[in-house]
This record gives sequence, structure tokens and C-alpha cells, in this order.
Amino acid sequence: MMGPNKLVIAAAGSGKTTYLVRQALAVEKKRVLITTYTESNEEEIRRKFFEIHGSVPGNVHIQTWFSLLIEHGIKPFQGKLFDWEVAGMLLVSQRSGFRGRDRQDRPVYWGEEDCRRCYFDRRNRVYSDKLARLVVRCNEAADGAVIERLSRIYPFIFVDEVQDLAGYDLDILTALFKSPSNVVMVGDPRQVTYVTHLEARLKKYRDGGIADFIRAELPRKVTCDIDVTSLMASHRNSTAICELSSKLYPKLTAATACKCADCRQPVPDDAGLYIVRRNDLPRYLKTGRPVQLRWSSAVKVASAALPSLTFGRSKGLGFHRVIIYPTKEMMDWLKGAQSALKAETRAKLYVALTRARHTVAVVHDLADGEVVPGFTLFQ
Repeated sequence: MMGPNKLVIAAAGSGKTTYLVRQALAVEKKRVLITTYTESNEEEIRRKFFEIHGSVPGNVHIQTWFSLLIEHGIKPFQGKLFDWEVAGMLLVSQRSGFRGRDRQDRPVYWGEEDCRRCYFDRRNRVYSDKLARLVVRCNEAADGAVIERLSRIYPFIFVDEVQDLAGYDLDILTALFKSPSNVVMVGDPRQVTYVTHLEARLKKYRDGGIADFIRAELPRKVTCDIDVTSLMASHRNSTAICELSSKLYPKLTAATACKCADCRQPVPDDAGLYIVRRNDLPRYLKTGRPVQLRWSSAVKVASAALPSLTFGRSKGLGFHRVIIYPTKEMMDWLKGAQSALKAETRAKLYVALTRARHTVAVVHDLADGEVVPGFTLFQ
């Protein structure tokens, strides 16, 4: 047995996925489930198994969270609530189940009493924002059989990128903690760039509050250890990048650069933090060839020849050099860390800064005499 349920709070580049893969490889013969929110992260987990072990062992099953909820949360026990075939999931970005408007022109939504219209579109696809809630309902209707069955199939359940889970997902995690399964979760609360859904339930824990949720909401007899030290050394970011990015989240343990000889060699001559004026951009891009990072694909980049990614899409990836096209709020924060940032902006700036091993450049036209602490002006 691996001991009690565990949450490991990790820093960017600290090897979260590697840690889970090694944990899974240490389990012999018993079945292991590894689940994560995004499909790209699911692929990354598979890749890591091949890199470390040469294959995914037969006792290990890797599946996205949404796919897991449909296959194991709804389909085996839906009969108590409804009898039609579930045709997958519809990803929604705002509240689903719109019914119309009332006399005051306020939106009205279908309620639980109409199961089909509340949870499904016309093609019988479950709305993504209600998927976890429907699993909780199926589990209640089946007297806990959903969770009982899942824990019988998988004695070990590992969750990667747990900071992306929200709302009723947290109820499902709590139910799994109560089950006989060993649950191990890793996540970086600083990297909440996508959330599974914008459910009002447990909203205060939505922006990276998973540890607070565990401390405050778990029933007394349910235990989950919180480890805030094991994965705090970044194998990617330099000391300068660790120090700057850690300032975004002063309440969390600061990340440090690892001491591994392999990770730290060789350091390029241009390592550091730079401000690049727009006029100097073409020259900088030609010499440094960084990956360009931006808020959305609507933000114009200076080079079509070099790769560009949105902050959200870059999550999980690492590069030698990045150049950031910052929003005004991000730039204000970089000039003076007391400046206010929305949770999403803060998380995206953290992700952008921590993609780079050696060199972070930021596009900005400095006013005369203006400085950005810690940054050098590219000449």
C-alpha cells in the first residue's frame, strides 16, 4: 500500500508528470488509473511512460477526466435517472441549458426536473459544465455505486494537473478520498489557465484553491496529506526566472532552480530577462529565435516564421527562449509587483514566464528613464 491520499503542490518544470509516472511504475500487478483534464496532457503522460519505461504497462490506464466521467460515472448507472444513449460531450464555455428569457429579460435555464434539457443538448451530448454534477447525481441515485465500482476497478487513482478541476469535480475527488482507492494528485495552483467548468458550486476554490479546499471542506475522517516541498525545484527555469515568477504568488512556497548538472548545462550567453522595443524586434527575433507567446491569436506577432502560441496552449511545454507580448495589466505588474492582476491574467503571466529555460524577453516600448526591475533593455 502507498499510504494515505496525497496532494503534491508542484512548481512549473518540477517534473509533475514524471513523478506520477514513476509512482505508477512502482505499483505492481494492481490496476492504476491516471487521469488529467486536457488531451494534450494525456498524450504527454503516454510520452513520459515511453521515455522512462519504453511502454505503458498493461496495468496502467490513462484517460482524460471528461472521458472517465462519461464511461465510469454516467453510463453504468444512468438507468436510475434516464434511459437514452449518451452521445459524448458538448464542450461549452458559458452556462448551458438556456431556456429563454423572463419578462424582465433575464436568462432562464432548465432545472434538474427536466433531466434531458438540463444536462443534454438535442443530440444527447452531455454539457461539459454539468458532467460532474450528473455523475454526482448518478452516484446518489445508485447509493454510492459509481464510486464503489470505480475504486474496485482501480485501487490506485492518480490525477495530474488537479488545479484544473472545479465545482462538482471536487465532490467526486472527496468521494474518491473516502473510497478504498489510493488517490495521489499533483498540480500547480499557479497554472489555472483552463478550468473544467465555471460552476458556481465551491467557487471560492476555483482559482487554484485545491489545497484550501482539502483543508477546509473534507469530512473529519477523510484524510489527504498535502506536500508542498517535494516538487518545488524547477528542472526548467533559471534562478532569475524562478525568482520573478514566484513573486506572482507570494503566499505559495517559492520555486528554486534545481542543481542537476544535466538541466543546468550549458547556459547560453544571452540568458536573462530582457525588454525589447518594437523597433528592435526584427533584430532580436533573428538572433534569439524565441518562441512567441501571446494572450490570444488575435494579438499580432512580429514574425510569421517563428512559432507562436497562446499562453494557455503553451502550458506544459518548455523552450530555451520565449518572447512575451504582454497585456497592459501584465506590463504594469512587471514594472511594479504591487499592481493588481485578475486571477486569469496572473496565471497566464506565470505560465508564460515559466516556459523558458534561460531567456525571457518582453515586448514593450519603454518611456524615457523608465525601467523594469530585473530586466535589461535589449540594444
